[in-house]
Amino acid sequence: MKKMFCRQLLACFCLVGVAFTSPAFAAYDGPKFSFRVAHTTPPGNHITLAFEKFKELVEKKSDGRISVQIFPNAMLGSDRVLMEGAQKGSLEMAVSSTPNMANFSPLYQIFDLPYITSPQNQEKLYAAIDSGELGKYLVKVAHDIALEPIMYAEYGYRNFVTIKKPISSVKDLAGLKIRTTDSPVEVEVAKALGMNPTPVAWGETYTALQQGTVDGEGNTFPHLYGAKHHEVLKYAITSVHNYGMQVMMANKKWWDKLDPKAQGLIREAAAEALTYQRTKLYPENEAKAREGFIKAGIKIVDLTPEQVEEFRVATRPVWDKFMNQFPKELVQMVLDTQK
Repeated sequence: MKKMFCRQLLACFCLVGVAFTSPAFAAYDGPKFSFRVAHTTPPGNHITLAFEKFKELVEKKSDGRISVQIFPNAMLGSDRVLMEGAQKGSLEMAVSSTPNMANFSPLYQIFDLPYITSPQNQEKLYAAIDSGELGKYLVKVAHDIALEPIMYAEYGYRNFVTIKKPISSVKDLAGLKIRTTDSPVEVEVAKALGMNPTPVAWGETYTALQQGTVDGEGNTFPHLYGAKHHEVLKYAITSVHNYGMQVMMANKKWWDKLDPKAQGLIREAAAEALTYQRTKLYPENEAKAREGFIKAGIKIVDLTPEQVEEFRVATRPVWDKFMNQFPKELVQMVLDTQK
């Protein structure tokens, strides 16, 4: 774990072009200031805890000269509203899931393509984002929309869940009204599986399930459990049909005006918080959420490799529809992480 931490931390600094000569910065003697980070993740979720760790590290490393105010659980609005705030500068930093980043650049939809990544190759994906060409490419994507990427927090792999009927195969999903984000790729995945996609903001999804506006959704177990969706859900399958990240972005103009020492300190804190999340918070939260589902009476069907392949084949036409919308080099960089 220690070696992986050092590698990821060094990689993060190399990626953004910050000189890195020692395991920690000298005592911060730059300007005092504060900034805000807003996200939609519920209390207790590994993502929320990662941002809390980030705050703790920034304030500790700066000896209190830099303070961070966190607004969790969609307090200030949906992913889209928050990221629009970061773009305009009314927020210093905002967090959005990669599917919802499609509102700002369609290139983020590359991760929405069903089964383009897999849990088995997760370390390779981390390396590509942290220190590889994929990470550098995504920096340019963010700059084009007036944002500066700070942290690609783990989100996890989504699974389908429902309130209506048992599910264990593709045919069981047919006809269900499924909550999706605004991502066109995610909408098409739902259609390919015979479902009726219904885009709903995350903060409104619990009520939509309660009222029967939607029959189910696709999300990670920790995200669903933290938002108490297990109170209304009844069935789940481990479809792991796509991967997502919670991207923390800064307003680029604000970021560029920061003292270089402050920028370096913030990036160091983000790298440490990210490693802590990936190696400790996420695995623990995943196990806790699954246990919570079972205690709540939710029937979880763990799909076999053969059953997952059924989903892969059924959703493959989505690739054909969207592949020409992505630069070939971006597609190849993501595919290379699965070799």
